[in-house]
Amino acid sequence: MPAKKDKPNEFTITRIYDAPVEAVWDAWADPKKAEQWWGPRGWWIKSHEKDLRSGGFWKYTMYGPNGEVFENYTPYHVVEKYKRLEYDHGAGEGRPPLFSVVVTFEELKNGKTQMAMTMALATPEKAAETKKFIRGANGNSTWDRLAEFLDTKHDKFVVNRSFGTPIATMYDMWTKPELLSKWLPPTGFTMEFLKADIRVGGRSSYKMTNGKDVTMYGSCTYRELSPVTRIAYDQDFRDANDNISRHPFAPLWPETMQTTVTFTDEGDGRTRVTVEWVPSEKSAPAEIEEFKKARPGMTMGWRGSFEKLEEVLGTDSF
Repeated sequence: MPAKKDKPNEFTITRIYDAPVEAVWDAWADPKKAEQWWGPRGWWIKSHEKDLRSGGFWKYTMYGPNGEVFENYTPYHVVEKYKRLEYDHGAGEGRPPLFSVVVTFEELKNGKTQMAMTMALATPEKAAETKKFIRGANGNSTWDRLAEFLDTKHDKFVVNRSFGTPIATMYDMWTKPELLSKWLPPTGFTMEFLKADIRVGGRSSYKMTNGKDVTMYGSCTYRELSPVTRIAYDQDFRDANDNISRHPFAPLWPETMQTTVTFTDEGDGRTRVTVEWVPSEKSAPAEIEEFKKARPGMTMGWRGSFEKLEEVLGTDSF
């Protein structure tokens, strides 16, 4: 669903969650629930007082992975239950807010919810600077964490990135081996397809290497290919003889991961990519715990791949 047209001093983040609007709203409204997802991955908060009404406020402390501590005071200007929030973000004692925010919640026909968050700054230059800062601080992972929190059926990992490229081009970057191999491997690695059978029921195999002391093999078996909106496949590690293997550096990593990639047309030639990883149902509890602990590392890994994709496309991303 294309996003609204922003003013020069604004930018908008749009997400569609597989949950009813009441659940998405409650994740924002209930301070105990908000503590489980609010903030970039690797950060956490402690909520002190929350009065969610027009004229109310929220006081909380944000803690960073390197010992950072930020006291936050959020005044609410408009609160329309299940529909709309308007507030100032980034204020604290003796510290003015960084920007104003409008969040809208729209229940879709399929039981999902679209959340659109528009941030407004004093000038276009400030908006560009803030957008760059949010990207550098992995601020967008906050909304990935919300998706994970709302999925009560799975232990899921989610990552999003919006690119300034048409949706058909983005679909090609994921389904044409000669393009996919240019950007997908971890930073410092190259990727070679040993077999490319990209069709429903097909299986592709590949090799990744850093050219020194690490070589990894893997395969993907495709469950769904829906041009140009969605790809789903099962992914596993392999040995050099194409036998199922284990993660070379994490023996407790789930043997099979279920990957779903969704492409959303955001208008103006932009496409948002949403990657979801779920351990297969046969994964042991210890494997699922290993997966959950690795979420910050997975975020950084995808960040590196997405930055290479940005370079290949010759466009911006957020």
